[in-house]
Amino acid sequence: MRASIRKAGLLGTASCLSLIAAAAWAQEQDDGFLGTLELGESKREIQTDTAVPITNIDQEEINDRQANTVAELIDTVPGVTLVNGSTPQGSGINIRGFGANSTFGTDQKVLILIDGATTGSEELYRIGNQLFTDPQLYKSVSVIRGTVGSFEFGSGVVGGVVQLETKDASDFTGGEPGFRFRQTLEGYSNGSGFASSSILAWQPNEQTEFLFNYTYRDQDDQEDGNGGSIGNSAFTLPSLLAKGKYSFGDNLEHSITASWNQSTSEERDVPYDSFGTSADAFGNVDRDIETRIGILRYQYRPADNDLIDLDVNLSYSEQSIDSSYVPGSSSLEGTPFFPSIRALADASHNYETTKLTIKNTSYFQTGIASHDLRAGIEFINRERLDAPSAPGGTDRRIALFAVDDIQIGDQLTITPALRYETQDIEGDGDTAPFNESYDNDALMGGLSARYEFANGFGIFGGGAYTESLPIIDDLGTPVFMTQPEKSRTWEAGFSFNRGDIFAEGDVVRAKVNFYDTNLRDVTSYTQSNPITGASVLLDKVETRGVEIEASYANVGGFYVDFNANVVSGTETNENGQESRWRNEPSDSARITFGKRFGETLDVSWELFGARSGFDSSGDPVAGFGVNTLRASYFPQEGALAGFEVRAGIENIFDKNYLPNLSTRNAPGRNFKLTVAKTF
Repeated sequence: MRASIRKAGLLGTASCLSLIAAAAWAQEQDDGFLGTLELGESKREIQTDTAVPITNIDQEEINDRQANTVAELIDTVPGVTLVNGSTPQGSGINIRGFGANSTFGTDQKVLILIDGATTGSEELYRIGNQLFTDPQLYKSVSVIRGTVGSFEFGSGVVGGVVQLETKDASDFTGGEPGFRFRQTLEGYSNGSGFASSSILAWQPNEQTEFLFNYTYRDQDDQEDGNGGSIGNSAFTLPSLLAKGKYSFGDNLEHSITASWNQSTSEERDVPYDSFGTSADAFGNVDRDIETRIGILRYQYRPADNDLIDLDVNLSYSEQSIDSSYVPGSSSLEGTPFFPSIRALADASHNYETTKLTIKNTSYFQTGIASHDLRAGIEFINRERLDAPSAPGGTDRRIALFAVDDIQIGDQLTITPALRYETQDIEGDGDTAPFNESYDNDALMGGLSARYEFANGFGIFGGGAYTESLPIIDDLGTPVFMTQPEKSRTWEAGFSFNRGDIFAEGDVVRAKVNFYDTNLRDVTSYTQSNPITGASVLLDKVETRGVEIEASYANVGGFYVDFNANVVSGTETNENGQESRWRNEPSDSARITFGKRFGETLDVSWELFGARSGFDSSGDPVAGFGVNTLRASYFPQEGALAGFEVRAGIENIFDKNYLPNLSTRNAPGRNFKLTVAKTF
């Protein structure tokens, strides 16, 4: 594997350097002007000023990655592993070994938020979805890894939090009255993919803004590196976003924002198992998937009062999955087992989550300490439609939270965090235990600290405890309904951020984070006894690892981004037997070499490699290394001035490989081309 990665790296480097040289020559032949460059600008800014392991992906990087799915946007974050990430269905996001897996779309330990709305389904076997939306609707994505930093967003966060923020009209108008229209067209060779995104932004005055975004994305079945068809990878995904904001008051300190976000998909004669590549005993179905998110938000930010920064967010999120069986597609037709299979295939699943979050941020001083205190209350109501093997019910929660960033001097930051959450969960069934109700509550919290030295070096550490309260899906197992899963995480690490290291104007940034997580009283996973076949509960899951982020950039436009993830995990069943954690990701590393030529051209080469490992069934999975080339071109004058042209070649050498948590081979070589312009 090392030899193949080394060879691929040399070939990729040669290709990248050739493109850079050609681009530089072309520029010099034009007028010799390479444009204005921000000093020390890398592809992604590492968050070295916080103890929270967080990664932010901005609009520039979203555009640059030409992603088919939101999952593909964040696969460069250390600790994040995708499950079939190139399609919106049958895929998911795994962080630090938790979240999506090859059995369920989610295990409730990774929280997905869109403009503050909680999205996603529960443990729907082989068809559940964490996230079903289009990346063109969003201007930023933030990933918090682990529990530290999660308490103002939710409970039971073991893997992490993914926050998405939709585009605003002012992102295109610049806050000035007028119209702006942006059209983006994308094409992909693998799967004959196509996407069109049309955005209309209107700002009639400084107080009011409106945005409408319609995106249509279509793809046929892709091919892997061997030229074989990747079954069940085709999709059509129309999405829309309508958003308006009105600001008022003497200094426009009040604002009201309303938005509607919707994505739909119609699948015909596809496998019931959306994680698989072909039909099995469950047969095929016609399936319609729809995600709807509505937001009504009020903000009050008086300029003359540091104690008040009020944010009231009322959100509604709905995900529906309706399917009907395709006759003749199951091998079990005519057997005693078929009626139960037919009932599963003909089911309609629906989740509705309504949430009201009232949060205030206060800035104040107490002696030598300055405080950034975020405190609030949440009211959450989740309703799930009753369906075969998926009990219906209502989950009502109230939560109080407080997070205080305490700054002492210029060097020390201490952050205590608390969350108290109550739960009233009740089934909609006609008979016990599916008509029972249960009450639970939990007090959770953590403490982190960071100290920064004058030379740009910083150290940090922290600990956090959270509980994952029971879910509607477990109403059929009464013992689970009074047994919240409990998790403890310890973290420690160091960071570095300093300029003028090797040359004037360059910048070096790095962050290394060690973590150790212990999940106990486990209800989300079971083991099968190899002799009797009976299910055995897990007692605990332990994971530990290190996440590395580093970057270098200089005034000449050259930059390097690097990140790596090394992780190991152990699961212990109720009989005390230990084994490898089934959802343990492979160790991996990613490095990007890039060069900016003024404001006109950005060319980069990316190499990603993963060690050999095992899938969730314990079968070995080979390691791999893949290369990607990207180029972004922004003409500054002439007929093409204002256009944005992006080209990419993913998996350059057509490598055939299976990521260790996926159930499908990864796509082979894929040429991508994007053209965009804002009018």
